Amino acid sequence: MNDLIKSPLNYIGGKYKILTQILPLFPNDIRTFVDLFTGGANVGINVKAKKIILNDNLIYLIDIYKYLFENTENKILSYIDKTINNLDLSLVNTEGYNKLRNRYNKVKNPLDLLILSFFSFNHQIRFNSNHDFNTPFGKNKSRYNEIIRKNLIAFINSLQQKNITFMKKDFDKVNLSKLTDKDFVYCDPPYLITVGTYNDGKRGFNGWNLEQERKLLDLLDRLNKNNIKFALSNVLKHKNKTNHLLKNWIKSNKYNVYKIKNDFTNSNYHTNDRNKNTTQEVLINNY
Repeated sequence: MNDLIKSPLNYIGGKYKILTQILPLFPNDIRTFVDLFTGGANVGINVKAKKIILNDNLIYLIDIYKYLFENTENKILSYIDKTINNLDLSLVNTEGYNKLRNRYNKVKNPLDLLILSFFSFNHQIRFNSNHDFNTPFGKNKSRYNEIIRKNLIAFINSLQQKNITFMKKDFDKVNLSKLTDKDFVYCDPPYLITVGTYNDGKRGFNGWNLEQERKLLDLLDRLNKNNIKFALSNVLKHKNKTNHLLKNWIKSNKYNVYKIKNDFTNSNYHTNDRNKNTTQEVLINNY
């Protein structure tokens, strides 16, 4: 657990800070690990499995990981350094950032999107309904530094040592029919009672609502009936809201629930609160 890899993306809802809580709850000897909602890939990059499937319906996110997987460290770092130097990207150069954003929206180079995430507001990756990247510049806050570079290098090296398949599908379109009791499915979906505008379904990708939540829970029930292990990260309570659908589903199926300590102070789509007990994050599994 001392050798955990941190994603170069400061992705919303990232699980890096709670890996020490959730990874020990995963099964041993996983043959195929399926991450249905890859996000920042903090879980997928650190899990031990013979085969790993990284899936996300944000197709441009998967494009980044695939590029990092298929290209050399030197090629990747050289391109990043060259781009930053040529556009004079910095904490204050809004013009350079906007030039890169315009270039990315025309060409969709995965490394340009990665660089944009280093300098974007709160390091967010957001698109409009036309799939144009539209996150504003993170002036005086976001930048590329040695820590990010170090995380990126470690991420690339770890990624390229694994047997990984990349997928760009909605969670319910991923074919799980060939999985067995030696495989494991992990789900970290958007949280129904804390969902933000980045996942409202108005940005060219499917959003998250009660119907999507039901679909996911039904899918997990089918996995359970087929003796396939799963784990689900979610939130049971947030401020004055309770996910009653999730709560009743757990109770009716007698699934296991583990409370996770997390105040979400680094998750942009959660409302920060001094009272850490207002949000109850859990890991739910069937084994």
